[in-house]
Amino acid sequence: MSKALLTPGFRPFEHLNTPKHALYRRIMHVFTEHKRRFVVHLRPEDVADALRAEGPVSTEEVEAALEALAGWGNLRSDPDTSRVGTVEDFYRRRQLFQLTREGEAAERALEVYEAETVRRGELQAVALEDIRLRLKALRSLAGETDPDPAVVHSVLLELTGRLDSLAANASAFMGGLQRTIDLQELDEEAFFAYKDRLIAYLERFVSELVQKAYDIRQTLGALAPERVTALLSLAAHREAADAAPDGENGEAGPAAARLGEWQDRWRGIEAWFAGDRLHPSQCELLRRRASKAIPDLLAAIRLLQERRSGRSDRSADFRTLALWFAQAHGDEEAHRLWRAAFGLGTARHLTGQSADLEAAPVPAGTSWLDAPPVEVAARLRATGRYTKRGAPSKVADRSASRDLLAAQIAAERAQTEAARRRLATGRPVRLSNLGEIGGAGEIGESGGETGLDKEELALFLRLLGEALAAGPPGPDGRIVTMTADGAYEVTLSPVLGGPVVALQTREGVMYGPDHEITIVDRTVPPPLPLSSSTSQAASAATADREALPVEAPR
Repeated sequence: MSKALLTPGFRPFEHLNTPKHALYRRIMHVFTEHKRRFVVHLRPEDVADALRAEGPVSTEEVEAALEALAGWGNLRSDPDTSRVGTVEDFYRRRQLFQLTREGEAAERALEVYEAETVRRGELQAVALEDIRLRLKALRSLAGETDPDPAVVHSVLLELTGRLDSLAANASAFMGGLQRTIDLQELDEEAFFAYKDRLIAYLERFVSELVQKAYDIRQTLGALAPERVTALLSLAAHREAADAAPDGENGEAGPAAARLGEWQDRWRGIEAWFAGDRLHPSQCELLRRRASKAIPDLLAAIRLLQERRSGRSDRSADFRTLALWFAQAHGDEEAHRLWRAAFGLGTARHLTGQSADLEAAPVPAGTSWLDAPPVEVAARLRATGRYTKRGAPSKVADRSASRDLLAAQIAAERAQTEAARRRLATGRPVRLSNLGEIGGAGEIGESGGETGLDKEELALFLRLLGEALAAGPPGPDGRIVTMTADGAYEVTLSPVLGGPVVALQTREGVMYGPDHEITIVDRTVPPPLPLSSSTSQAASAATADREALPVEAPR
């Protein structure tokens, strides 16, 4: 904790760094337990009696500990004058002790720390179902004209409580799972005993998360923002009615503050389940991490099994060898270890063409110093490989494969060019009449087939996707964009009052609002304008052709 956050002069965590920290913790535990029972003040003898239930302790030791805790700011001491009966009692020092705000906060922080260190966590699939049901109940309340504030407040409290529990337990579980995957603090026997159940547990939670999260997102999207604000305002005013007056913010202060808190909580709920491509939701991040944990667990299991089976591990071998070198007594012993490990003193792994060696083979255990020399070929010394002379292997004839590949590439290019000519007409066409692009029949709301083949449909969907991704549209709703390769210019205009179009293609059915699309091929140069004399000559030639008599076929 930063020192700037502590009250000047107070050191509520100082008792943790002393030799008697166990006694101080027990005393603070006594004060917190009594405060839960609404007992504020305690005398030293009361604290000593409570401590003696766990073990022997003297009153003087307890009094010294109480004084130390009061000096650090954990406790506050006040004179005890309630039992004064004589003058001697008046002059005898008697104190009452109670928890300070700093001391109570420090104890709560320590309780949270101890709980989190032993917390294992869990993936609460049941909490997802509870959140889904609470959101459906909230949607029903949003549809009422005058909902009950108590019911609204109760539903919101249960919703936020279940989400907080789900998030905290999931974070704790995934943290412990990662330590298991990293083989930290791992009991191998226990891990092998429940590994199958753990993997099945993860698979079941991921399946539940995918199903429930989709339903929760749909319910959140169906809640109107103004109705949500009204429900949150009801809960805030109900909480503000019980707020203690502080004289700082007036009557509207507590309600406004509570409303801001509830709005932050609601934004947290939406961010946990609903996200986008740039900012994935916490639910999606949890699904990805849980899905990735399954193969990671299998890899950890495989590693443990390899360790158990005694499989050779090169890194472990080198660490052991390094330890042997560090424990060697002198250079002579280190050189012996080197020759045994890397010297290859008894390994006859090279081959040669020596006739003497072929006539009298040398055993593999013979030292290089005692064996006859071996002539090593220059190729073997240079490349580490030895190849006998002989005819080279025949080169395979790949001409037929090249011709087949060229034919396939030409066919694909022809299909692409045909799709380009049929789609990039430069004329506006409505999606409901998409069949006109390919020359097929028209398509209405009934969803007739477009007549586009596979290549044409793939090109059309790519151009439509790039146009939709190039938003936002202009003031008139039009989107004009150029593809990334500069080959096409696409203009997409909405049709006001147009129906939802169902396009039945050979690959399936595509639904969407009706638009007018214009595709222009920028790779083809525009036709040159005709001069006036050329235009007149062309018109005259056309007129002459029309005036000629048509001869019937024989």
